[in-house]
Amino acid sequence: MTNLIQELQWRGMIQDIMPGTEEQLNKEMTIGYIGFDPTADSLHIGSLVPILLLKHLQKFGHKPIALVGGATGMVGDPSGKSEERNLLSEEVLNYNVICVKKQLEKFLDFDATQLNGAEMANNYDWFKDFTFLNFIKEVGKYITVNYMMSKDSVRKRLDGDNGMSFTEFTYQLVQGYDFYWLNKNKNCKLQMGGSDQWGNIVTGTEIIRKKSGGEAFAFTCPLMTKTDGSKFGKTEKGNIWLDAKKTSPYHFYQFWLNAADTDAEKYIKIFTLLSKAEIETLLEQHKGNEHQRLLQKKLAEEVTCFVHSRADYDFAVKASEILFNNDTADILQQLNEEQLLQVMEGVPTVEFLKSTAETGIDVVSFLADTKIFASKGEARKMVQGGGVSINKIKVDAVEMMVNTTGLLNEKYLLVQKGKKNYFLVIAV
Repeated sequence: MTNLIQELQWRGMIQDIMPGTEEQLNKEMTIGYIGFDPTADSLHIGSLVPILLLKHLQKFGHKPIALVGGATGMVGDPSGKSEERNLLSEEVLNYNVICVKKQLEKFLDFDATQLNGAEMANNYDWFKDFTFLNFIKEVGKYITVNYMMSKDSVRKRLDGDNGMSFTEFTYQLVQGYDFYWLNKNKNCKLQMGGSDQWGNIVTGTEIIRKKSGGEAFAFTCPLMTKTDGSKFGKTEKGNIWLDAKKTSPYHFYQFWLNAADTDAEKYIKIFTLLSKAEIETLLEQHKGNEHQRLLQKKLAEEVTCFVHSRADYDFAVKASEILFNNDTADILQQLNEEQLLQVMEGVPTVEFLKSTAETGIDVVSFLADTKIFASKGEARKMVQGGGVSINKIKVDAVEMMVNTTGLLNEKYLLVQKGKKNYFLVIAV
């Protein structure tokens, strides 16, 4: 049987690792933590990597601590940033912390009766009464300026145009003290994070070593990238969030479904809990049959069910079929307004008067009046050629009447022109 480190290495989830870390994890149940930044009221899919690291840690019998940075969120981590970000008010930050905590509770087992039940922590709890003078006396004296200046995150900013504020410069000490506090008060011996956090994490191990002589270990995972060079987790619409209100389960599912083959091969190992045998079988089936997108479909299924639910996944699959299959009229009729608008996001919309539908209008006039076709002649020709569908049902006669009985949710019609052109018509 593999150990935790071997499992994560196979999955491509380890970049840097401190000597002795694997031995420590093999020796005893180890408490490990990862920090989450509450700069928004939801985590996004970039946060799934640290969430899954904690999940694997717990699966292998160790105890995870999810630290929400109520204090560090006030400062702002300079790692990977080219300029200082705007600081949030305490009120906004506290709200974000509550939201992020709620999300994390979905993914980890917080059963307090279990020896390795997960715990939540907020570094504001130990920083709120820590005065500046005490901080520089208790923490600052253990780390030299030379040591802090040598960190990549600091050097890059100092060499850039915007420089670096003292606030951000001290961030690594604040994060380092988190590790020290958890080590001293919770016997936490391991910190994990993204590879851009390595400098901050190592500062923590230094503070522990110098201040208390305690043991501390660390490893990081690679930062997620996409094959085409674009930023992982970003689309034209912005971040892919874990909150269903910010990114609908349908669009969440679509993100994974549309992954490039080379990305899907990497993501299936990192973002799912499928076993090595299951993944290797999938990769073998995918090879030579890339057009079937077996890998992407399984990836989208696993991640959507993990973050949302099986019901959300089932809806996303059905909804995806609407725009790509013709025999989906029944599914379309079952959607409520919110679901319909999720699926139709990005489809051009046109309006027509509901009063017109109430009296009824022939389909040719309807198609011309809504400007879906430039003229009645063009509309008639397309209908006669079988190239027009309304609500996924082919229009087979130019005499057909459009009226309120066909409206979806008493308000919408989905018009298909040719094979790929859709219009969402809204009765106003």
